[in-house]
Amino acid sequence: MSTTNSPVRHAIMPCGACGKLNRINMDRADAAARCGTCKAAIAVDAPVTLTDANFDVVVGKSTVPVMIDFYADWCGPCKMMAPVFADFARRQKGRVLVAKVNTDENPQVSLRFGIRSIPTLTVMAGGREVVRQVGAVPMAALESMVAGL
Repeated sequence: MSTTNSPVRHAIMPCGACGKLNRINMDRADAAARCGTCKAAIAVDAPVTLTDANFDVVVGKSTVPVMIDFYADWCGPCKMMAPVFADFARRQKGRVLVAKVNTDENPQVSLRFGIRSIPTLTVMAGGREVVRQVGAVPMAALESMVAGL
């Protein structure tokens, strides 16, 4: 009798309350996740906020794909995209880490990825960009960006 040990799929997620990074087992996404530092609940089914300071750790150490919405608060198409992106996070719970980067507040990561238009959506896997889409898109386009990953 053989057993196959598949690696645990995890995401590194910043706590919305204290900002500390937490390793979340995405195979147990239905269980209540809590911050190891402040014990606040961590929503696995909502977009998390990435910053210049935490971007590399979150993207580089998560073993699930990370979809990122590069946006700005003043951007009309970004505002239209926000509820679709939030719904996408709920639908992809446990499969994809869904994140947002405010380009005005995080110029270093935005510059590094050559973000020239917003919204820009990227999918990162294994610490590198594998898909990019510029502009507001429907749910079907978001789902096709992560299909097969």
